[in-house]
Amino acid sequence: MPQVTVEDVSDVGTRTVALELRTPEGFDAEPGQFLLVRATVEGVEETGYYTLSSPDIEGTMEVTVEYVPEGTLAPWLAERSPGDTVEIEGPFGDVRYTGDGDAVVLAEGPGIGPAVGIAERARREGNDATVVFWGEDPPHRARLDTLEADGATVLVVESLREASDALAAAGSAGATVYAFGFESFVRDAKTVAEASGVDDVRAESFGTR
Repeated sequence: MPQVTVEDVSDVGTRTVALELRTPEGFDAEPGQFLLVRATVEGVEETGYYTLSSPDIEGTMEVTVEYVPEGTLAPWLAERSPGDTVEIEGPFGDVRYTGDGDAVVLAEGPGIGPAVGIAERARREGNDATVVFWGEDPPHRARLDTLEADGATVLVVESLREASDALAAAGSAGATVYAFGFESFVRDAKTVAEASGVDDVRAESFGTR
């Protein structure tokens, strides 16, 4: 359970921060996997799972943290400063992108973190990338704009059915489809993907809202 140093904390959306952590020696992970973060907040031990949102872990790695004022661990993390330390475990999870092939990522809320990390890795490797965000005003807007400028497709939708054409194209082209979000979103994403001809969706659920 290494203590890792906070390198930077930046606002990336409404009540959402990107927490950049120094990568501990010997640590190995891919975009899409997640960490367990542990801290003592007001005398109580708190834990939370946060998915990597950086395209790699060379030197530093990033997680995206969405918080609400009445929360415990997430607001505490959002208030960290460079030089602080946090305790992590992991990585965990079988959902990962290793840079092999095109990627389509469906996301909501903090799921946009792993979505941009996977898309950036895909473009770096010369592969196509599509990010579909369900909702309004996605976090990581600057990174999404950079991805678009680099040739990725970015869709901000009110209904996942608006992504049907992109999913159908992904299925016919053999792209890997991912989904990151809360349980109801992941369930809907799988339903829309299946209707579009995609049988395999690699999904990570954040539990219920």
